[in-house]
This record gives sequence, C-alpha cells and structure tokens, in this order.
Amino acid sequence: MGSLARAWVLVWLLAPLVAAAQIRVQDDRGATVALAAPPARIVSLLPSLTETVCALQACERLVGVDRFSNWPTRVNALPRLGGIDDLQIEALVRLKPDVVLASVSHRMLDRLQALAVPVLAFRSETHAEVKRTFERIAALLGAAARGEHAWAQVQAQIAQAAARVPPAWRGARVYVEIGGGWAAGEGSFIGETLAALGLANALDATLGPFPKLSPEHALRLRPQLFIASAREAANLPTRPGWREIPALAAGHVCALAQPQWELVVRPGPRLGEAAAAIADCLAALPRQDAHAR
Repeated sequence: MGSLARAWVLVWLLAPLVAAAQIRVQDDRGATVALAAPPARIVSLLPSLTETVCALQACERLVGVDRFSNWPTRVNALPRLGGIDDLQIEALVRLKPDVVLASVSHRMLDRLQALAVPVLAFRSETHAEVKRTFERIAALLGAAARGEHAWAQVQAQIAQAAARVPPAWRGARVYVEIGGGWAAGEGSFIGETLAALGLANALDATLGPFPKLSPEHALRLRPQLFIASAREAANLPTRPGWREIPALAAGHVCALAQPQWELVVRPGPRLGEAAAAIADCLAALPRQDAHAR
C-alpha cells in the first residue's frame, strides 16, 4: 500500500474519533465536557448563565431553567427546576439536556455527575471570571466570536455609564448591601464595577469579595453612599447605631427596585446596564457634597 493510501486509511479510521468530540469545554472545577456537536438542549441553573446563553443568541436552545431566571422574558415559559437547595433532578433528567450549566457552588453537582448528566460549572465573582464564562459558553455553542463581542459590549456600556457619574460622587466610599449583612467587597464583580465608575469601596480589600459583616463593623466604616435593594435599604436605619451614619441621614442611598437590583447582583451580560442604573441613581441623589464626613 502506498503512502498516500495509508494516509487516507488513517484519516478514515480517525474520523469517527474526531467527530465524537467536536466541542470540548473545561469548566472552573477542571472538569471537561466533550460533545459531538454544539448542544441543542441546554438547562441553566443560574440566572446569570441563562442570561449569558441568551445574550450569545442561543436562547432557543434552553429547555429548562432555575427558579429565579427571568430575563429575557421568553425564559419565563420554560420548565422551572428549583433552586440550589431543591433542584428537581428527576424533572431535569426527563428534559434530556445535552449539557447543564451551573454555579461551582451548586450543591447537586455530584448527584448530576453520578447520573452521567454533562455539567459545566462556572465561577463568576470577578469581571475576569465573567469574561471567561462568556468565552467558554460561546465555545460550547460553537460561536467563539460571540463571547468576545458580548464582553466588548459590556465594557463599552460601563465606560458610557462612567462618563455620566456626577463629579461630586467620584471617589466616594460606597457600601453595597447584598442582604442579611453580606456586602460586596472590592474584589467582587460589583466592586470592580464601582471602581470602573470612579467610586471607592468602603470595605477593606482584605475582607474578600463577599464578606458578611456585623452591624458594628459596618457602622465603623461610615460609608458616604449606600447601594441596596429597595427592601434592604428601608431596613438600614433600623440597624443598631446606623441612624448616626451621615449618609443615611442625608439620603445618600441608591435604593434600587427589584429589576435594577437584579442587574447589579447578576454577573452576566447586563453588567453594563447595572453600571448605568448606578449612574442614574447618583445623578438623582440630593445635591450635597458626597465627600462630607
């Protein structure tokens, strides 16, 4: 057999192996999912991942989502599979997904793996991790360029929002209350958005991305601006000693309605809209010196 013939035989023998794994994506646990083709049936177990799939123009491939996914509105018609503590695994398996997208902190990952359900788990605590998640999901979808484009759009929106932040607020120390005493630190994606807007974080960077603080600790920080959901913002003055914080007395609080708050706390393709919501709030706050102590 000539060399050319042997080469063709080799190609013929290897072709099924190549076709069997056209798509290979590694997640943030180091686990790899290999698929013969881009997935046609996707289950998302985190709102930010749901939003990312849709931003990458693959919303129609979603066949199930978690309890809290609600954007874009078309996902509200999909089967709901519960949350991090009560995932409806049997219902998920019946959907026959090609792949499941989840957070690395989801408590049912081992159970899904045991059932041979392909799972990709992501960590998105920082902007760099959000960008990496975009890129990996885009690669999974067989459309790598879309991930780069989506992230470039986010960056452009954040820059536009930064240009609208009133000069009096630049450099102000901000406390972002996530809820229940949890706050957004400097190293979180929320903290990085604040920095991109020219704002400072009231929390010490050593506390980590999302620390839980006692009311006394937070009181000592004496931030110049609070950002919280409207519900949490209403409760801030009731915390021991917090009425003494000048920012609260002056009305320097961005109390965001639920749709805007979801923008802020979801590390996905609407980070640019989150930055715009914060800039809009700052523009509407009482015109006082933001740096007064």
